[in-house]
Amino acid sequence: LAFKDPQLNGLIAQALARNPDAKTAAARLAEARANRVESLTHYLPQGDVQGSQRRTDTKQLAGTVFNFPGFSSSGVSDASTVNLNASWEVDLFGRFFATSKAANGDLAAARFDYEGARASLAANVPDAYFQARGLAIQLADALESQRIEQELYDSATKRAQVGIAPTSDADRVAGDLAQAKAQAEALSAQLQVERRTLLILAGRIVDPTANITVGASVGDLPPVADMLPGELLKRRPDGREASARVAAATGRSQLDVLSFLPTLDWTPGLTWQKQSQPGFAITAQSVINGGAFTQPLFSIPRLLSELKAQDARSEQAVIAYEKAVQTAFADSEGALVNLDADRRRVALLTDGEARAARGYNAAKLGYDRGLTDLQTALSAEQSWRATRSQLTAAKVQAARRTIQVYKALGGGW
Repeated sequence: LAFKDPQLNGLIAQALARNPDAKTAAARLAEARANRVESLTHYLPQGDVQGSQRRTDTKQLAGTVFNFPGFSSSGVSDASTVNLNASWEVDLFGRFFATSKAANGDLAAARFDYEGARASLAANVPDAYFQARGLAIQLADALESQRIEQELYDSATKRAQVGIAPTSDADRVAGDLAQAKAQAEALSAQLQVERRTLLILAGRIVDPTANITVGASVGDLPPVADMLPGELLKRRPDGREASARVAAATGRSQLDVLSFLPTLDWTPGLTWQKQSQPGFAITAQSVINGGAFTQPLFSIPRLLSELKAQDARSEQAVIAYEKAVQTAFADSEGALVNLDADRRRVALLTDGEARAARGYNAAKLGYDRGLTDLQTALSAEQSWRATRSQLTAAKVQAARRTIQVYKALGGGW
C-alpha cells in the first residue's frame, strides 16, 4: 500500500489467492488444525458400538431326533449381540496439558509458517514487478540510444557527403547503431519473460502478457521512518514460528517425563445378547465396570532414550529460535543500511546523469557544427549512457531494497 500502485496491490492480492505456494501453505495449516484435534481427543472417552446378527438353519440328516425343548438339533437358531465397550484415561498427572501445549505449539508454528509463506509471496511479487519496471526503463533507454545513434549516423553521413568528415565516421557509428538495436531486442525479450513471471506469481498463467502494464519508471519510493522500534521484529513470522516450536518441544519433553508414571484407565461396558434355537431362547444384559493400570517397568530404558532424544530436539528448537532472532536483526540492519546507501547513490547518480546529458548535448552540437570530431561526441555519449544505466540500476535496486526492509521488519511501520 505504501507504493500507492493499484496494479501492484492487485497483483499481490491475486497471488495470495491463486498462487500454488499460498494454497499449499493453507492446506498445511488445515492439516495442523486437524492433527491438534486428533491428539487432544485421545483424552476423551474412547469406545465403539459393536453388533452382530447370525442365523443358522440346521437339518439333521441321520441319527436320533430329540424333540425335548432345548435339545433339538434341527431348526433355525438366531444369535444377536450388541456391545458398547468404552475406555477413558484418568489423567491424574497432567498428560492432557502437556499434550495440549505441544499440539498448540505445532498449530502456532504451522500458522506462522503459513504467514511466512504469504509474506514471501507478497514480497516476491513487487520484487519481480520492479525488476520488470527496471527492464522497461532499460528498454526505453535502449530505444533512446538507438535514436541517438541514428542521429549521429545521419550527421556523419551528411558530413561525409559534403567532404568535411571521412566516411569511416559513418561506418563506426553504424556499428554502434547495430549494437543499440540488438540491445533493444534483447531487453524486449527479457521484459516479456518478466511479465510472464509476474502472471505466474499472480496465478494468471494463461493470461496474455499484454494484460500487465509495466511503466518505464520506478516511481516515488515510500519514506523510511527515522527511528524503527525493535518491537517490529517480533512480527516476523519466522521468529514467531521458531518460538512456537520451542513451546511444542517443551510440551513433548514434559509428556516424555510423564510417561514414566502409571497410566490409569476406566473401562466401563454394556452388553446385550439374545440367543434362540428350537425350543430354547435366552436374552441377557451385562453391565461392566472396571479399570486397568499400566506401570512402565522393562520399557524404562527405552523411555529414557526417548527422553534424551526429545531433550536434544528441544535444545535444537531453542538454538533455532536464537538463530531466527539473530537473523532478524541482521536482515533488518543490513537492509536498512543498504537502502540508505542506495538512496544516496540514486541522488548522486541523478545529478551526474543530468550533467552527463548536458555534456553530450554540447558535444553533439559541436560535432553537428563541425567544431569537434566524432570521437569527442562518442565519448560524451558513452559517458552519458553509462551514467544513465547506473542510475536505472540504482533506482530499481532501491525499490527492491525497500521491499527487503518491509519483509525484514515483518511488514510496514
